Formats: sequence, structure tokens, C-alpha cells
Amino acid sequence: MKRLFSACLILFTSLVWAAETSAPPAPRFSVMAFNVENLFDLDEVSLYEDFVVTGTRPERWTPEKLASKLSRIAAVIKSSQDGRGPDVLILGELEADHTPASATTPEAFIAAYRGRNYRDLLKGELPVELAGAPIEAWLLKALEDEGLSGYKIVLGDIQDLTQEAIHCAILTRLPIKAVRQHRVQAARTIVEAELDVGGEAVFVFANHWKSGAGSPATEITRIQNAGVARARIDEILKANARANIVFGGDLNSHYNQKQRYPAMTKTGIQDVLRSQGDPAKLANGSADLYNLWYDVEPMARKSDEYRGEWGTLMHLIISQGLADGQGLDYVPGSFGAVILPGLNAHAYPVTPWRWTNYGPGAGVSDHFPLKAEFTIHPKPATAPLTRPELSPSEGLAAFPTMLDVAKFGNASSIATLSPDETARQIGAIFVLEGTFNGGAKPSLLIDGKRYALYVPDETLLKTVKATKKGQAVRWLGQLNFYKGQLEFMISSPDWLKAR
Repeated sequence: MKRLFSACLILFTSLVWAAETSAPPAPRFSVMAFNVENLFDLDEVSLYEDFVVTGTRPERWTPEKLASKLSRIAAVIKSSQDGRGPDVLILGELEADHTPASATTPEAFIAAYRGRNYRDLLKGELPVELAGAPIEAWLLKALEDEGLSGYKIVLGDIQDLTQEAIHCAILTRLPIKAVRQHRVQAARTIVEAELDVGGEAVFVFANHWKSGAGSPATEITRIQNAGVARARIDEILKANARANIVFGGDLNSHYNQKQRYPAMTKTGIQDVLRSQGDPAKLANGSADLYNLWYDVEPMARKSDEYRGEWGTLMHLIISQGLADGQGLDYVPGSFGAVILPGLNAHAYPVTPWRWTNYGPGAGVSDHFPLKAEFTIHPKPATAPLTRPELSPSEGLAAFPTMLDVAKFGNASSIATLSPDETARQIGAIFVLEGTFNGGAKPSLLIDGKRYALYVPDETLLKTVKATKKGQAVRWLGQLNFYKGQLEFMISSPDWLKAR
């Protein structure tokens, strides 16, 4: 009898163990915030002169360039979730359609051209119905053709087409329960979508605040932008203190805005929105938002590069309800920038590979996307955030002090490159061996070809201008394409010491 009881106990224990180990994994969903850097349609009706379609200018916007950019965007998105792409995309810089009479819904556009790949459609001179299709239709068509299907799109409202060139959007595979639009001053409308995740509501916000992160003058506008957002967040949290909120996009503010710019006594992101990085404050209820930049080491806090410094203009910020160990929660360690050298990043130094219209076009965006994952706990668990708060007071250097000059090509080779090869080199660093040409805007003569120099730092510009005209130099410069001309940017005094 004892043997039979023992055998039954072993069998029961084995069945319980098997049931536990074979239980389906907890439901998860992922979010990506992606500024796609001026993704425009082909009707040539826009507020940006960079997107001229007709004519022969080498930098004009063409169907083939749109196809190329869409394919690169899709490749970045496919890098998430084992090629499936995130469940939710917070997008910035989609063109606001300035020919709404020609608009068609993405669903209708995809249905009309199912069976024809977007790359084949985007060739040569387009018929009117294709040239006039809004960019969101092209985007969802491209994503479906690349195996990224099932997205619905929520676009930000446009307040004034004479002033607004771009807007935000949310792409989601999750069921949409409600949509709200929040208009702000001198910036893109904030888009809010209430989504359903396994029966739990998640409020997702897409933002693109006023530009000029380092300017106290424009910070006034970002304070207003943040105030609109904070008022809505307060409404949600008043109804449910543990509501699930994902607040993301390009806030044109750094996570440590106040520390980085001490002259700003009040900031939109920290003082008004009240984004912060102390998990203890979430736990004791003295804070209700957490900026996920604090969940990675300071050296990993980088989404964009400006004048040789890393920035964190892109954000994913979560509410207390997504970090309390109950129900839906952030997956610790899942946040980070999506950096793919050779696709959306240069190989060395690893900086964003922004889009260029030069030649056939190349690159993706001037911002790295951000991603994070969330899961539903079947039972209470440990709160996911434990990292101590740390806010460095300065921007991190985007380029190492001692660059390996041997890894860079010589600028003299640029004249021999094809347009396609040149396009792929925009944003790369070269060794500049030539003769200083002086002038109000200094330039270099390299093998008889003149290249303008762009030096954004005023002190460094004075040093460059102090160089004697006709002097032979060996410097470093980053290849740019500006107003139809190739030029080199010099970002650091160390770049004048290339050896």
C-alpha cells in the first residue's frame, strides 16, 4: 500500500511539474519609439524644399529613394521580436499630407495593390493615384510586403497645414479601445491610443515636442507641451492610480535636461512632466513616472548625436503601474537603443546613419529607435526597477578623443566614387589632406577640388580660421551634403591633429 501511495505521489508530483513547466509563457508585448526622419510622400506638395520630385537635381526625392528608405525602416523594425517587429510603434516625422483630397486609407491602398510589391510600384514616373498616396499608405504597404503585417495606424491631427510639415503616429497590432488627440503650441499634436493587452488597458502616447533642446527660449514652448501631456496623465491616474501608461517619442529634451543645462531653472521633461529615475519614489508614491533611460548604464544613454555629443531626445517613459510587480509590468533590462551598424549606424565611430538624398540615397534616420518589452505577471512579482538614479551633468562625447585614423579613408578618394558610393559615405569621417583656402567660410583644396568646412563650435572655428591661407594640413572631417554641395564638418579640436 505504501509503495502504491509513493508511486501515486511521484506521478502526481511529475504531472504538476510537467503542467508548470509546459504552461504557456506569460503574455508579452513590445514597444518601439522611432523617429523616421522626414518620411515624405511623392506628390511634391510639402513645406520642406528637400522633397522636390521633378527636375534633375541630384538630391531630388524620387520613387526609388522612397523605396530604399522604406526598406531600411522595415529592416530596423524587423530587428525586434525575432523578425516579427514590435507590437506597438510610436512614430515621429511622418509627412502631414498636404493634398488630403488625394488621400486613401492604408487598408484600401494595400488591398488595391496586393500582389504587387512596393519596390515594383516605386519605379520611374508614377501614375497620379500612386504619386498622390499619403506616406502612411506607403509605409504600411512596405511593412506588409516585408512580412510586418497586422498594424493599424493612428495619425496625429493637423492644426494648420500652412505651418505643419510632419506629425506623429501610433502603429499597433493590439486592439484599439479609444483614441484622443492633444493639441500643443508650436509642436506636433500628441497622439494617445488606449490599447488592450490581455484584458488590461494600456495608454500609449506619441510625442514630438518643440525642437531646440539646448535653447532656454524654446524650453518655454516645451514646458507648455509637457503641461498638456501632464494634465492628461493626471486625469488617467486620478481615475486609476495604477494605470498603465507608455509615454514616448521625440521630446527634444534630454532625460537629464536640467543637469545638462543648469541655466534652465525649469524644464518641461523633469519639472512639468515629472519624468525621473528613482525607483524608490515610485514605490513610495512620491513619483508616478519613470524614464527608462535610467534602467541602462550612463554610457549606453544615447539616441542621437549633435555636434560631437550624445543626446537622449528619444524617450520611453512608464507609469508606476508598469513597475509595481502586479499585472502588466516592464521587463527589466529590455529597454535600450536599437543600434545596427551597417544599417542605421556607421561602423566606426558608431553614430546614427542619418538619411541623405544624395545620389540614390542612403542611411535611415538621425535618431536611434528605442525599444522595451512588457509582460503580464500571473501572480505578484518583484518590482522590475532597482537601478540607482544617476543623472550626469554633461553630454557624453560621441567620438572617442583618440580616433583610429587608420580606419578612415582619404578625402582624395571621394572624387573617384560613384554617386551610389558617395551616398553611402555621407556622415563618414575622412582624413583631409589638402591646402587651407581661408575665406569667410573656410574651405580646403583637396587634389584641386574645393570643399567647404563647417565648424559648429565658435571657439574651434576661430582656431581653424587662424590657419594660414595656403598652408598644408592633415585634419579629420565628417562628410556632409548641404545645399547641393559636399562639405566636411569638424567637430573636435582633436580632429585638427590627425597623425
